[in-house]
Amino acid sequence: MRDALVLLTVLAAVAVGLWAWRRWHHQSFWLVVGYPIIALSVLASWRRVALGCGLTKKRQRFWFTTVPGMVASTGVVRVKRRFQRIAVDTKPFMWLPLPTRHGWRVTLHTLEGQTPGDYADAAERLAHSWGVHAIRASSPRPGRVVLMATMRDPLVKVDHLPASTDLLKVTVGRLENGKPWTIDFRTVPHWLNAGATQSGKSNLANALIVGLSPQPVALVGFDLKGGVEFTPYGPRLSALATSRAETVTLLDDLVGLMVDRMGLCRQAGARNIWQLPPGIRPTPIVVLVDELAELYLMADKSEKDEIAKTSTALLRVAQLGRAFGIYLFCCGQRIGSDLGPGVTALRAQCSGRICHRVNDPETATMTLGDLDPAALVSARAIPAETPGVAIVAGQDGQWYRARSFYVTEQAAEHAARTYADLAPAWDEITSHLPESINA
Repeated sequence: MRDALVLLTVLAAVAVGLWAWRRWHHQSFWLVVGYPIIALSVLASWRRVALGCGLTKKRQRFWFTTVPGMVASTGVVRVKRRFQRIAVDTKPFMWLPLPTRHGWRVTLHTLEGQTPGDYADAAERLAHSWGVHAIRASSPRPGRVVLMATMRDPLVKVDHLPASTDLLKVTVGRLENGKPWTIDFRTVPHWLNAGATQSGKSNLANALIVGLSPQPVALVGFDLKGGVEFTPYGPRLSALATSRAETVTLLDDLVGLMVDRMGLCRQAGARNIWQLPPGIRPTPIVVLVDELAELYLMADKSEKDEIAKTSTALLRVAQLGRAFGIYLFCCGQRIGSDLGPGVTALRAQCSGRICHRVNDPETATMTLGDLDPAALVSARAIPAETPGVAIVAGQDGQWYRARSFYVTEQAAEHAARTYADLAPAWDEITSHLPESINA
C-alpha cells in the first residue's frame, strides 16, 4: 500500500510538473516532449492516413509462388514455380517531420500522376486524421510537397508586435504561421480590403493610421459616408474628400500631381521617384478609400458623367501611381462586378488582397477569385465571432489566414493628433514642381 501511495505521489508530481512546464514555457515543452511524440506518431500512422485520404497508388507486383503436384506412379512430389500478380498500395515517401513554432512540417515525395492540388484537397482530412488545427500544402519544387501542420490556432489571441521602422511598411497583425503580418506599399503598392460591418475592416484602417502617422508620408482620405470615418483623423490627413464633387476635384489633383512627377523623373532620367536624389524626391502619398462602392453607385443618369470621371481618374492612379509614389488602400463592404467595369479594372491593378468576413459570395470572389480556390473557401468560413481575421494574399505568392491587432478609434485619433505636424499641406504638395531639377 505504501509503495502504491509513493508511486501515485510521484506520478501526480510529474503530471503537475509537466502541466506547469507546458503552461509557462510552451516552446521548450513542445521541442523536448511534444514534438518527438508527434513525429513518431505521424511516421507510424502515415500508411493508414495516406490510404484513408486517397493519397496512395495501387501498383502491380509479381511474386514467385510454388504450386506442388503429385505424380501417382512414382509417388514423387513435383514443385512448380510461377509468377503471380498482386496489387500493392504504395504510399508517398515521407521525410522526418521537423518542428516549427506552432507545429511541424514534413516533406513528401509525390507519386506518379500526383500534383500538389491532390494534397491541398486532402488537407482537411489530414488535419482530422492527425488531430491538428490545420494542414497547409505547398510545393517548393516539382515532385515535392511540404505539409505544414498547425497544432493550435495562433490567431485566437494576437499580441502587438514591434512597429516596423521601414518607410511605407506597417506591421498590422500576425499570420497563421506566427510571422508578422505587414503591409509594405513599396513591395505591393495597391491593396483591396473587403469586409462586412464588424468584420475588422475599419480596425485595419486604424492600424494603418497608427503605423503611417509617424512616417514622412502624406495621407489622403476619401470618405463618402459624409466623413464620419476619416474626419477624426483630419489633423494627420493632407486632404479629405467627403462628397462626390470633392472626390472628383481631389482625384484630378492626384492625376495632375502624377503628371508633374512624371516630368520630374523624365528630366532626371529616373524611372521612378525612388531613383531621384533625396533632396528633390517628392513626398510619398498613401490614399485611403472608404466604402469603395459609393464611388460607383448611381442614383440617376445625372451622375453618370461624374462617376465616369471618378472611375477613370482612380484607375489612372492605380495604373501609374506606383512609380510616382502614390499608393492606394481601398476598403469596401461590397465589391461586385455589378458596380461596373471600372471596379473590375481597378481590382486587376490591386495585387494586395485582404478579405474579411463578407455578406455575399460575390465580394469574396471579386477579392480572392483569381487566387487559390482554397483561399475562397477559407474566406467564406470565417466566423462572425472572430473580428479581424482575414484571408491575405502574401508577398511571397501564397495566401494566409491572418488577424490584425485591435486598434481603437481613440488610439488612431491620438496618433493623428500627435503627429499632426508631419502632415504636409495639400497646397504645398500640389504646387508646381521646379522647371529644373538642378534648382
